[in-house]
Amino acid sequence: MKKIHVGFLLSYDYEKLKLSIPPVYNSADKIFIAEDINKITWSGNEFVVDDSFYAWLKEFDVDNKIEFYRDNFYIPELTALENDTRERYLLSLKMGIGNWLIQIDSDEYFIDFENFVSNLRKYDHYLDEPEKKKVQFACFWLIIYKYTKEGTLFVDKPMKSVFATNYPNYKCARRTNERTIYFDNLVLHESIARTEEQLVCKLKNWGHNNEVNENFLKKWVMVNETNYNQFEDFYYINPKRWKKLDYLPTRRFEDIKKYINLKPKLQISREYLLLKNFGQWFKFFCRKKALEFSFVFNLFH
Repeated sequence: MKKIHVGFLLSYDYEKLKLSIPPVYNSADKIFIAEDINKITWSGNEFVVDDSFYAWLKEFDVDNKIEFYRDNFYIPELTALENDTRERYLLSLKMGIGNWLIQIDSDEYFIDFENFVSNLRKYDHYLDEPEKKKVQFACFWLIIYKYTKEGTLFVDKPMKSVFATNYPNYKCARRTNERTIYFDNLVLHESIARTEEQLVCKLKNWGHNNEVNENFLKKWVMVNETNYNQFEDFYYINPKRWKKLDYLPTRRFEDIKKYINLKPKLQISREYLLLKNFGQWFKFFCRKKALEFSFVFNLFH
């Protein structure tokens, strides 16, 4: 127990796993890939996986760390987001409570997973009786909005996202709504950075399929490296969440990592991290005390 277990979901964008698995491979004790046994998405659509992908995975897995978990992950009575949350829960049970349960999407690429694991290991005591001290851990996305002919458009501020927990009582996708501890690790998130055809496919099949605002795709098609400063409000649900975009004159991941270090607003400051973590500690400390008071009050009334 107390292993670093990493889970991935295999679906219509399975080719992206060739980019998301390698950065975590060496630091993971075991990697689990969840695949619907009938190759059905959360929205009930079929997908196909080329045999060459399984051949690549077998060749890549030199340490025999990767295990498939195949099950029925599509329940017609559930929404796409509910199927999303259910699959992640079942995957974490397969990964084993008592280990670090890290879930990474196929379009998320850790810049320094070794450092993330090092940060996580400082909290190994949370794996002792995890049901009594539930916690989740967040990093920060650098969200890639769109690839242009010569470069990359991205959301101009890092956005927080949960990646790990000690206890998988997921409420929405991989979020548990428990106390969050933030690390300053950055993760490249391709999110909606695809061809138009691939993006339309994602919008039909992912967990947010019934939440996308009607003007999103039209704006996404229009924006490029010459006019992005003329637009604002880019998020696919509540547009104002992604207020502005920025541009990097490269499409190569290695170059993107170098440019990140040259842009101060993409750095997560120590002060910001301390404030976020103190706020979470204080919030859940007060919640715990309120529950204790309520218990005592009800005991005598």
